[in-house]
Amino acid sequence: QVPLVESGGGSVQAGGSLRLSCATSGYSTSTYCMGWFRQAPGKDDEVVAVLYNRAGSRYQPDSVKNRFAISQDNAENTLYLQMNSLKPEDTAMYYCATTPKTYANRCYVQLPLTVADFQYRGQGTQVTVFS
Repeated sequence: QVPLVESGGGSVQAGGSLRLSCATSGYSTSTYCMGWFRQAPGKDDEVVAVLYNRAGSRYQPDSVKNRFAISQDNAENTLYLQMNSLKPEDTAMYYCATTPKTYANRCYVQLPLTVADFQYRGQGTQVTVFS
């Protein structure tokens, strides 16, 4: 198992932006789904973005659509989550995660994933949005 390492979290005022990065060396979107999910106390875990393949097929829930964007720099083996127009309710620990297409059928058929579908995750990076 190759470790996933996130960076880029921090504190930001509501309306601001942050970009999270995740070193993904060893994982290719040809065989893995890549994504981000978040955990906050008292809230359900939520997948916020999934990248299904190199062509750019992706999933994002309505809660972050048009505000968050997932992308991957294949040359640098880095996964990004650009977060704009941040809200206090976006405060959470954010995790980079991946799962083989052979492990999660929802990944293989490009359906929305749940946190349980991800087989590997990073250590997380905290995002705090204050009003």
